[in-house]
Amino acid sequence: MPAATATAATSAATSYDDLLARVLAGELGPDPRTRRVSVAFTTRQAVRHEGRSTGYRNEVLSLRLAEAVGSCAVEPGTLPDGALDDCVGADIARLLAHELTPVRVAALDAYLMHILPHAPTTGARSCPLPAGGSLDKSRSRARAVAGLLDAAAPGRTTVLVVGVVNSLLAAVRERGFTCVPCDLKGGTTEWGEPVRTDALAELERCDAVLASGMTLGNGTFEPLRAHALRHGKPLVMFAQTGSAVLPRLIGAGVSAVCAEPYPFFWLDGGPGTIHLYGADAAAVVTEGAAGAAL
Repeated sequence: MPAATATAATSAATSYDDLLARVLAGELGPDPRTRRVSVAFTTRQAVRHEGRSTGYRNEVLSLRLAEAVGSCAVEPGTLPDGALDDCVGADIARLLAHELTPVRVAALDAYLMHILPHAPTTGARSCPLPAGGSLDKSRSRARAVAGLLDAAAPGRTTVLVVGVVNSLLAAVRERGFTCVPCDLKGGTTEWGEPVRTDALAELERCDAVLASGMTLGNGTFEPLRAHALRHGKPLVMFAQTGSAVLPRLIGAGVSAVCAEPYPFFWLDGGPGTIHLYGADAAAVVTEGAAGAAL
């Protein structure tokens, strides 16, 4: 492993801003002013799984840097038309100062994916997702995420789930946790439960936090991380947004990460891979493999 990559893999950032500052200073790898985005694109989907009463839409901004793709989810329809043109051909340092938060997050994700791809050398444990329908693959991912939570939060009972995914709520409950679902969109869960809209207001009554990487894009991640660090609460992240960013914050409030870089499980019915980070990631991968073999 190159010296720059080895240093980056062992350097723990203390916060998102600290990680950003280190990248801009060239401390973790090549000068970001020398790395340019070649392709920018958005991925949009609408989904309603069979047997579910509700559906949802997703939109994701992705930037390609050499072999790496970095991503950040956005609220559908909110990304300006000119955002893609701003990104194509621009260097990473410029995009890290862009006025749009999703552009900044996707650029940081692409850079870190470029210098720290998901691999054992950077702390990742690869976890296979079997081929299947979108609901099958959603449930497979959910079991892995719930396994990380179970390992990171033994004995905890009430979990704040930020970013409502019904498969994930079901898998977490199967582990014996009580869920407090929270999402900026509000509404209700598949089981008719009210979804809270203010995650920070729910933190005090919860023993652990399970949050989507989308919190990076909407500005709610840092308060969650700071609270978890200050109170010693487990914080487990499931991340399509910022999948290469969040593992670098383990130990600084983040306990474990399920990282899922582009292409995401909902784009293809074939087998896939997610990457687990945290002290017990290996055990979760082994458990998942055993379950798939039954």
